[in-house]
Amino acid sequence: MSLGKQTKANFGTAPVFFTAISTILGAVMFLRFGYAVGSVGLIGTIGIIIFAHMVTIPTAMAIAEIATNQKVEGGGEYYIISRSFGINVGAAIGIALYLSQAVSVAFYIIAFAEAFGPLIEYLQATFDIGFIDKRLISIPSVILLSFLIIKKGADLGMKALYAVVAILFLSLIMFFLGSTEYQETLTDFDWYATVSNPDDFFMVFAIVFPAFTGMTAGVGLSGDLKDPKKSIPYGTLLATFSGMIIYVFIAYKMASAAHPDDLVDNQLIMMDIAVWGPIIPIGLACATISSALGSILVAPRTLQALAGDKVFPLMKINAYLAQGKPGSNDPINSTIVTGIIALVFVGIGDVNVVAEIISMFFMITYGSLCLISFLQHFAADPSYRPSFKSKWPISLIGALLCVYLMFKMNTQYAIISIIMMTLIYIFITHTSNSKEGLAKIFQGVIFQVSRQLQVFLQKVEKGEENWRPSIICISQDFFKRPSAFQLMKWLSHRYGFGTYIHYINGYLSTDTHEKSKEELHRLLKATGISKSNVYVDTLISPSFTSAVAQSMQLPSVSGKEINMILFEYSKNEPQNLNHILDNFTMVKAADFDICLLGSSDKEFGFMHDIHIWLTPSDINNSSLMILIGYIIMGHRDWRDAEIRIFAVVSKSELSSKEENLVSLIKAGRLPISPNNIKLIQHEEDVNIKDIVNQRSQDADLTILGFREEAIKQLEHNLFEGYDDIGNVLFINSSKAKDIE
Repeated sequence: MSLGKQTKANFGTAPVFFTAISTILGAVMFLRFGYAVGSVGLIGTIGIIIFAHMVTIPTAMAIAEIATNQKVEGGGEYYIISRSFGINVGAAIGIALYLSQAVSVAFYIIAFAEAFGPLIEYLQATFDIGFIDKRLISIPSVILLSFLIIKKGADLGMKALYAVVAILFLSLIMFFLGSTEYQETLTDFDWYATVSNPDDFFMVFAIVFPAFTGMTAGVGLSGDLKDPKKSIPYGTLLATFSGMIIYVFIAYKMASAAHPDDLVDNQLIMMDIAVWGPIIPIGLACATISSALGSILVAPRTLQALAGDKVFPLMKINAYLAQGKPGSNDPINSTIVTGIIALVFVGIGDVNVVAEIISMFFMITYGSLCLISFLQHFAADPSYRPSFKSKWPISLIGALLCVYLMFKMNTQYAIISIIMMTLIYIFITHTSNSKEGLAKIFQGVIFQVSRQLQVFLQKVEKGEENWRPSIICISQDFFKRPSAFQLMKWLSHRYGFGTYIHYINGYLSTDTHEKSKEELHRLLKATGISKSNVYVDTLISPSFTSAVAQSMQLPSVSGKEINMILFEYSKNEPQNLNHILDNFTMVKAADFDICLLGSSDKEFGFMHDIHIWLTPSDINNSSLMILIGYIIMGHRDWRDAEIRIFAVVSKSELSSKEENLVSLIKAGRLPISPNNIKLIQHEEDVNIKDIVNQRSQDADLTILGFREEAIKQLEHNLFEGYDDIGNVLFINSSKAKDIE
């Protein structure tokens, strides 16, 4: 649902700037900034301002960059994050962002009530009035503010915003024009002056940091802007840098006009400095009400955008919250919900614990925006062409600092926030129709990493000393028999790399291309269900020989050259061996190791026993056969399996052969018990196939070697005659492998 298409967008850059600057110059500036100057001194306060803006400036630049690359519709920050990370991840962050914005309304209204403190004290002293609960001011204020926004919409909010911002700046002007006796008598300005036993730097930072976090407030109006790509970058960056400069001057004015003790003890110290003191509570009231106004304009639009993406489990809830006022699309229902949430927290009064968790969600939002910018730079997606460009080191610093500050401010709440975000993501993933996850934005990053790794691996000197299988399998029988794919899954689990090519006989045409896409989709679904690490693809070719020739020249998914090829046939249809054997000479010319899997009705049985048969003619194949057995054993499907080695030798070789095999196993540190090595004396009148059929009839996989010369003599008869055993894997090694 595109909210932006329904909205009568008529705002320019000014609302973005004023919404952001009125939130930046808010309650913390009036009530707690003097505490910061008195606690860490002017130089420390400037350090806090610079440190804080190392987060806020990268975030503002990230927003400016992303907003100039894509159309930013209703929902502001949520829209940017969800369209970058995917709906599910974006919704998890968006819900936390919305709660932050909704509860912020309550925080600002509570601070608004604090502005009436001097008036309440005057009334109590003059008319002898008892205790006055400030909730008598805050609760009606929330109701009135919500009612006005619902009735008049964002237009009234903007008109009111201009008025309160004007008063806010007037109070700042009077503050800067003011003077004190301390300032007039000051002869030696001390940049480092603080109270005795001041609070820790990061404790002070945590208290005043919310003063700098309003730069994204105007982004929530994105659905109401004529040109978001222009207004969001200009308004956000202007507010961010303006706020930073103003705070530096405020810190200098405070340090030069009041003693550190007064700055810490008197939270309305600005009244004593201003040329007309009462303007400060009025400015505080305007700052807090403008911040509350900005939040109550932005929060419902975030909730409306969430509902528009149908992230909530019930469609009735989504429809109710997404509904907008005809013509303007102002989020009436979402504003009501936001007002109720704000009333609950205002009624509680003390929301300090929740405030710290909510501030963590804001940090997660800022970190996400910086991370999106960094990942887009890293991914080098040609479609990412923002007219305003940040720098990837700036975005990376912003993202890392957000995480660092979360844990520095409050480790416990940082962990709680991350856990809550994870639980929200899991819930939305299970209830939402959208299956978009982290892969949406990380796909480009993974592509770049994969490309660099493949180039690196290609440049590494190749050698058999670090041999590992890089296998390709060509078969057209995947949907008949998955045996070859299962074997590829085991060989590719930890130690090897596998590429499974599903062969489609025919010439490339529109019909065969569509068929290849359909069958690739089926293959991908199967690989997902089997949880394999096999790379799958389809290949259209007019003959099996041409398909083999093409596949052999493909690069491995690992970036290394392919060194092994796997063919598969049904033992019930041995005639299918012919088209495999016809290509044997071509494959050998490429110096590949060759595997032929003979599939039986028994398949891989219980995956408990692997029998490896060594014969006098298997000198070159023996090490590879043992290594393949060991690699298969590394998969969890074979975790309870055992390897048994049978060596058929002449009578004269019995003792020496056994010693050689045991030494080989020990030297290679292979998990094969000496008790599982069986030597069988070969009688001339006994066929080796009969011995294998007798000894391995209960094996789940039997591994045998074969020589090229034997194929020339016996052809397909070489692989026949093993009817009493299950699946058989025939192996021919291009050269002897060393087990070290």
